[in-house]
Amino acid sequence: MIKLYGSSMSRAGRSLWALEETGVKFEQVVVGETRKPEYLKINPNGHVPALDDNGTIIWESMAINLYLAEKYGKAPLWPSSVEGHGACYQWSLWAMTEIETPMINIFLHRLMLPAEQRDEKVALAGIETLKAPFKVIDDRLRESEYLLGKEFTIADLNVASVMSITQYLQLDLSAIPAAQKWLQKCVERPANQRVRAMK
Repeated sequence: MIKLYGSSMSRAGRSLWALEETGVKFEQVVVGETRKPEYLKINPNGHVPALDDNGTIIWESMAINLYLAEKYGKAPLWPSSVEGHGACYQWSLWAMTEIETPMINIFLHRLMLPAEQRDEKVALAGIETLKAPFKVIDDRLRESEYLLGKEFTIADLNVASVMSITQYLQLDLSAIPAAQKWLQKCVERPANQRVRAMK
């Protein structure tokens, strides 16, 4: 039995979404304390998510998702060509390197940190930083329905899982209408809606 450690409200949410898209049976394990010795044997970093696929341990949410798509996903979720695989790696890593950090900074300084530790200048800098990568994805989605073409792939799932943070931040996406429409279509998928109903 596949086990996925982590709650739907953490980065594990994107891996739960990937599992739901593949249709494989799995058990979700909500971890209360990630620094306990028994969990550190699974993920020595002390973070969620972690995947236990019948003894194969994978951590880092994007790695988990690419692994799940390759092993259990069928086309189009996992493209049939090496070129398609490369595009999935490209967009997944792009989401982490170009948009996740500025969004986390906004999230921290507008919602998470105690009021006295928040710095609106950091949040505004994050919003400014996002303009360039948001233009990149919007330009791409003006050309095609999904990131790789006409069909939803793991690349869309991975990028949408990061960009969905914008909904919690109530960021105005009107300047990137193609990406905004695509994001809504991705997060409304039944597999993601099932994850939203989880712990």
